[in-house]
Amino acid sequence: MKVKYHYYIKPMVLFFALVCFSCDKDFEEINSNPNSPETVSSSLLLPNIIRNAANEIVGKGWGIGNVVMQYTAKIQFTNEDRYNWGPEGNPYSVFYNTLRDVNNMELISGELGENNYLGVALVMKSLMYAFMTDAYGDLPYTEAIGAKEGINYPKFDRQDVIYDGILADLERANQLLGSSSEGLDGDILFQGDVMKWKKLANSLRLRALMRLSDREDPSAAMQSIVSNPDQFPLFESNADNAALQYLQDVPNQHYLYTTRSGSFDEYRLSTTIEGYLKDMNDPRLFAYFQPTNDSGAGLIGDPDDYAGVPNGLADENAYGYSPSGDPNKGGSNFISRVGLLFSCLTCSEFASPVGFQTILMSYPELQFILAEAREKGYISEGDAATYYDNGMRASFDYYEERLRVANLNVLADAVQPAPEYFSQAEVAYLGSQQEKLTKIATQKWLALFFNGLEGWFDWRRTGIPEIQPGPAAYIDAVPVRFMYPTSVQALNRDNYQDAVNVQGEDRITTRVWWDVD
Repeated sequence: MKVKYHYYIKPMVLFFALVCFSCDKDFEEINSNPNSPETVSSSLLLPNIIRNAANEIVGKGWGIGNVVMQYTAKIQFTNEDRYNWGPEGNPYSVFYNTLRDVNNMELISGELGENNYLGVALVMKSLMYAFMTDAYGDLPYTEAIGAKEGINYPKFDRQDVIYDGILADLERANQLLGSSSEGLDGDILFQGDVMKWKKLANSLRLRALMRLSDREDPSAAMQSIVSNPDQFPLFESNADNAALQYLQDVPNQHYLYTTRSGSFDEYRLSTTIEGYLKDMNDPRLFAYFQPTNDSGAGLIGDPDDYAGVPNGLADENAYGYSPSGDPNKGGSNFISRVGLLFSCLTCSEFASPVGFQTILMSYPELQFILAEAREKGYISEGDAATYYDNGMRASFDYYEERLRVANLNVLADAVQPAPEYFSQAEVAYLGSQQEKLTKIATQKWLALFFNGLEGWFDWRRTGIPEIQPGPAAYIDAVPVRFMYPTSVQALNRDNYQDAVNVQGEDRITTRVWWDVD
């Protein structure tokens, strides 16, 4: 039995050895999951990059940007309006997570010689870093996405270093875009139009150069761009706007469409912008806000049918605020809601899932940048008054077009100003240089309504219009930056502390490098 036992086991061992060898030989091929590839294409990474960036920018615009720039005021949960700001987790976390995808897109596209994708990656990288550094100040930049290289605790770079990198990347993007032939599949912003990405790259360069203009003379760089439109194309009309278009179907409607009506109704017309719009008979009032419920005006009314609430009131005073001063006529029915173009589905039967767009940068903004640059002598091309007029008219045109897309034609018919709008003293491009610059900045502020944090960033540079803290504000100055997230303080403390030692205390009143007092 013993001999017979060994006789039968040896073939079995040989059989299993052969099977195991065969399995090992084809192991990687057999165990590859076609639905979970080890690498992905840039076309798969790009939509998520654009969507993440846009969603974070529009969210910050609604929750903080509109309030701190006093387009809107809060009637409930008024902490943001009273500057009771703590450490701000985003855009920091969202953008750094998204920048990992951008980095992968750079590597993949670079290896394949896909210069169009590489150029787009550099534009999105620059857009996100500019937004973050304008919000926080100094940031991890040169070592930010270095975990694979063993950099788990990245140093913070000074803001001037970050902006040098942003400007260099945007210039490189302009060179790369159009230098290869691949199509931009997955481009949900410009639908594969490479020229529009080039225009965005150069328009963002002008925005960045103007942002730094109190620290560094932008004249040579700005002039080199505007004097050579063939090499450095810029936005030419609203058709070039970097504006994310939303879709009819879930989950691709605009940011506020599916929000709760209670959350939407916390934000109302601020008396600050109300004063400017009414004083100038500016019909964007009808696009930006709704008549009060008490007025009974329906979709549109006379200017008197719109009423705001001051910023920075305590909760108990904000919710019951009476625009007329009559204590029997106070509360939400007497204060205007944000306009129907931005409305949530449960807020109005007229809400549209596609009318509102998230604007990353617009043609009107570019025109106001050029108007300021020409007025200050940074550029010699064009005429400041023409740029200024272009910016205003393009803003009105944009809202007329978007209201028609939303089937709000009665509002679209009313949003264009009367001819005398442009000749009134508050608007006409007349007066001293400072008066002209004030008009440019004021119209730019009006045009930047619900445009992320751009109105806040620009106001910190110009101080126009006058923004005053409300009566119940926790501090006596308008915030000028975000505090770093608590996760940064906990997980990268040494580098965080080095940044604070250089930049200043981690407070919302500490100015960033470009923000010269």
